[in-house]
Amino acid sequence: MKIAVTSVSGQLGSSIARQLMKTIGKDHLVGIARTPEKAQHLDIEVRKGDNNSREQFNNSLVGIDAVLLVSGMDAPDKRIEQHRNIIEAAKQNKVAKIVYTSIIGAEKGSAFSPIVQSNRQTESDIKNSGLNYVIGRNGIYIEPDLEYIETYVKDGEIRNSAGIGKCTYTSRKALAIAYTKMLTEEKHNGNTYNLVGEAITQEELADYINTVYDTNLSYRAISINAYTKERQKALGEFLGTVIGGIYESMHNGAYDVKSDYQKVAGVPHPRALELIKAYKTTSN
Repeated sequence: MKIAVTSVSGQLGSSIARQLMKTIGKDHLVGIARTPEKAQHLDIEVRKGDNNSREQFNNSLVGIDAVLLVSGMDAPDKRIEQHRNIIEAAKQNKVAKIVYTSIIGAEKGSAFSPIVQSNRQTESDIKNSGLNYVIGRNGIYIEPDLEYIETYVKDGEIRNSAGIGKCTYTSRKALAIAYTKMLTEEKHNGNTYNLVGEAITQEELADYINTVYDTNLSYRAISINAYTKERQKALGEFLGTVIGGIYESMHNGAYDVKSDYQKVAGVPHPRALELIKAYKTTSN
């Protein structure tokens, strides 16, 4: 069996590739990246594959039995076509199975909804492809919050528009375990899973960070409009709107969903406090 992982030079793709190596060995694994040189450190075969090029994926999926389609980062309408390039190339090469990293979230009601809609369209395209499939709907990664700790400490607070809305945080490491199971075990075929952890508020997140990092952060809620404008100023129109939409969705309860993680991984999802402890250990 040969498994391909797209966007393998990215943080999620590389995390899943490393977990797969432990399970199937590097000789059964192929990475696909727009710039293969950026994934050479993984010490696996890496083939060139730009999501915008159907022709490149026609070549990079030769001899592949299962492919992990890591969701792209472009604008929603562009991502749909990019994902279709990979799906069609998988069909052409008679790839037996496609696994997709989708996301949880509401299709209406926030500035993040257009991205959720694009993921749902890809889910539909995969289901209609005739291939065996498994779809994972990822929760919000906890790593970006932890990478932002210096700013939180400088400000003395976590500030966003989530209010009392809860978020079922996950981590790339936890997701890697689940996707390895989804790629290698046939019993998951045809299923869609919510890959999320426990639901916590932003106030609880601040408390957990304080416990692990010995900080003294508080949480302050601001309006959706004010937070979105703040993020747009810091990150630019597109990314700022996306981040603002994530916290708007959190405020609206879109991420407080039932977890299917244990059903997939065979073990409970780590609790949020454990995710933070693990991140601190590996980042030191």
